[in-house]
Amino acid sequence: MSHRKVKIAVVGTGSLGQHHARIYSELDAVELVGVYDVDEARAREIAEKNKTRTFDALDALAEQAEAASVVVPTDLHREVAGGLIEKGLHVLIEKPIAATTAEAEELVALARRHDVIVQVGHVERFNPVLSYLEGVAKNPRFIEAHRLAPYPPPREGLHPRGTEVSVILDLMIHDLEVILHLVGSEVKTIHAVGVPVLSPSEDIANVRLAFQNGCVANVTASRVSPERMRKIRVFMEDTYISLDYQNQGGELYRKGGMGIAREEVPIEKGEPLANQLRAFAECVARRDEPMVSGEHAAEALNLAVEIIHRLREGAS
Repeated sequence: MSHRKVKIAVVGTGSLGQHHARIYSELDAVELVGVYDVDEARAREIAEKNKTRTFDALDALAEQAEAASVVVPTDLHREVAGGLIEKGLHVLIEKPIAATTAEAEELVALARRHDVIVQVGHVERFNPVLSYLEGVAKNPRFIEAHRLAPYPPPREGLHPRGTEVSVILDLMIHDLEVILHLVGSEVKTIHAVGVPVLSPSEDIANVRLAFQNGCVANVTASRVSPERMRKIRVFMEDTYISLDYQNQGGELYRKGGMGIAREEVPIEKGEPLANQLRAFAECVARRDEPMVSGEHAAEALNLAVEIIHRLREGAS
């Protein structure tokens, strides 16, 4: 049986797009057909590094590729990904799926109409930590998530990366997507606080979600932290799990006859982004439903936007 290579291009060769190009160039199942960026010098640099070509227009790229990673600023997702979908390309869109819920719905509808796959880059779902958590987190009662990062460096003529949107859309949305997936219940109440520090929108936020099934989640995100942290703690009846996405490790505490027993969590380490891109290529090759579909990402975006709305309503 011949294993054909999936022809994938990368749109956007910035701090994250460069890694999409690198990983695709290393995957056996993928032919990296080229890259595109409005900054032509940057596109050339990344193309040379990964032994591929640059495209001078998205139309030319769409003729050569059957799928593309869209790694451009969030406010351009609708236009860029939508244009590629209309040309029949399968797309992996970096998270969040779009800047607004209306744009997210348009992308989902477009993908249905053109019968293409849309996967969204909620990369923590491909972190080995989460594969482990999915196996053990049955009926979580309380979840606590912290995602802290330093403020992004300045860029000439542009906002620092990610700061064109609230920290809730930039960082917290990862945890919201994971929590919705783990809890599997409707959100009943939202309490949110957040403040801008260095950006026009929120740089630090804390949210408490109560779900219909009784689970409660407390979620904190900051992009003005001196340290980096990506941790999640999940409490269930008789068991508590503490996991570190960054170091891909953690502990499980279980109630036993003699008190509480602590176990190291067995996690096989791996690069989440490589796992995600490999999964996308497989979805395209097999025409499978992706692990994080456009619909699911739109649901996470709806929640994030609702949180921002509540937060700003409360602050006014």
